[in-house]
Amino acid sequence: MNDSVKYPAGEGRWKESDRAIAHIDMDAFYASVEILDFPELVGLPVVVGGDSNRGVVSAASYEARKYGIHSAMPIFRAKRLCSGLVIRPGRMTRYVELSREVMKVLHGFSPIVQQLSIDEAYVDLTGTGKLFGRPSSAVCSIKKEILAATSLTCSIGLSSSKLIAKVSSDMNKPDGIAIVPPSRVMDFLHGLPVGAIPGIGGKSEEQLRQIGVRKIGDLSKLKPGYLEERFGKFGRRLEAIAEGRIHSELIPWSQPKSVSNELTMPEDTSDMRTLEKYLLGLADKVGRRLRRQGLKGRTVTLKVKTHKHRLLTRSSTLEHPVNQGRVIYEQTRGLLREYGVPVSLRLIGVGVSGLEPESGGGQFAMFEGPSPGEEKWDRVERAVDSIIDRFGSGAVKKGRQLE
Repeated sequence: MNDSVKYPAGEGRWKESDRAIAHIDMDAFYASVEILDFPELVGLPVVVGGDSNRGVVSAASYEARKYGIHSAMPIFRAKRLCSGLVIRPGRMTRYVELSREVMKVLHGFSPIVQQLSIDEAYVDLTGTGKLFGRPSSAVCSIKKEILAATSLTCSIGLSSSKLIAKVSSDMNKPDGIAIVPPSRVMDFLHGLPVGAIPGIGGKSEEQLRQIGVRKIGDLSKLKPGYLEERFGKFGRRLEAIAEGRIHSELIPWSQPKSVSNELTMPEDTSDMRTLEKYLLGLADKVGRRLRRQGLKGRTVTLKVKTHKHRLLTRSSTLEHPVNQGRVIYEQTRGLLREYGVPVSLRLIGVGVSGLEPESGGGQFAMFEGPSPGEEKWDRVERAVDSIIDRFGSGAVKKGRQLE
């Protein structure tokens, strides 16, 4: 493990009462998991993504990044950049398993953890000094415990706000720690290029460059109110950042509003049988994710994108909440047949919203109770969940998916 600790703005005092926020970012997470599980890939350029020319890169190892490959890049372009590229299919069950181990470690250091994605989270370490020592010592311990629990490395940024912690976590990658003490925040901020701030894209950066703003420090040279007058809400955010008013609160995990999966198909198609085959797999995945999180939903949504990239959705709201892939499939298949597929489609997706805890029961469970048939199918789908969790997503296939 790399024990490198950097202070991008210089070292400074960190009082016990100072806020301490850490941003933990797993290094090339999906690709690193593949290399962990398949040691023969060590040192090779590895990406995770669809192998067809219409697929995209979900994650790239650091060896692959040397060729200019990055996430969201089309696979065909990545292949052109690196003839020896290793393309691995995604294994979300495995990634979720290791993500849970990471989050378990983080919750061992603080009750306030805001998970941003499967491989990224904030941790509030304020006031934990008597348990874990100074914040700088605590993040070193976090790093070591994540490595011990998962055999994976992470990069950590530590400061007095979420924004500075996130920006600094990119400054000692991979497998490093970057620390910006509270007393050095303004120096750090004012020296940053405006493009380093999350949410400021190329277009916004160019607009700011046109008015002489290249670094955050340049913003404070503008007359008060100018940024809001020119850029509206975005300008107000820039003013707040330039003045150091960036102390947003951490938001611990909350129940998701929806669960969905979608697929860009290898070829555009209007063949109903082919579309229903893909729909069946997507519905099963959504059902599995709902059951894993202990949720059910009342609104089932079909999403399609035509060959001309026109996006369409159709929804159906049910009387009782569901999380069975079989029921989700029946509902979305009905919506697909109702749509009629007048043109070729390139993408198909399934979603469930209107979520509630499955233990809550709802009207169906409280007063009517599930039918024997429903209970049987629930047991079947949960048995399949157990098999897939143990042996992987390819361990169980329905007959129609084998065609």
